[in-house]
Amino acid sequence: MAERANAVTMRGNPLTLIGNEVKVGDKAPDFKLLDNGLAPVSLSAYTGKAVVILSVPSLDTPVCDLETRRFNQEAGGLSERVAVLTVSMDLPFAQKRWCGAAGVSHVTTLSDHREAAFGLAYGLLIKELRLLARAVIVVDPGGEIRYFELVKEIAEEPDYEAALKAVSVCLAG
Repeated sequence: MAERANAVTMRGNPLTLIGNEVKVGDKAPDFKLLDNGLAPVSLSAYTGKAVVILSVPSLDTPVCDLETRRFNQEAGGLSERVAVLTVSMDLPFAQKRWCGAAGVSHVTTLSDHREAAFGLAYGLLIKELRLLARAVIVVDPGGEIRYFELVKEIAEEPDYEAALKAVSVCLAG
């Protein structure tokens, strides 16, 4: 399995990412994750939609909480042709609890805790922590990655405006 040392940092400490690195223009790898009801969900279930995938370490941390709430707010104003997914290693039960407490209803939370299939397929699994790195990926309705931001310092937020612009471009094109 591919490893990228010093790919990201957490509070300045370097971390290694493992898995297949993806880039803009690649076909988005499919994955099978668990939703809040423990049902399997794959990326292919969203074929025909633009998909925003938020990869976060844990919803129970301040930046992940803030990011997912912000995208939930933005998703409320997006077309029905857009799906927003937050993927973390949190257990589905914790994700369900968090969504209820945060009032999140426009973002679907999915758990990668079982096999780290998403983390490995997208090169976002942090070797030292078995958590996901912070990234935003926009996949067009045809399944191509149109935007990819790996947030180098995990404790920082992503570029919301750039991600939302990529969604608009996907829908227009």
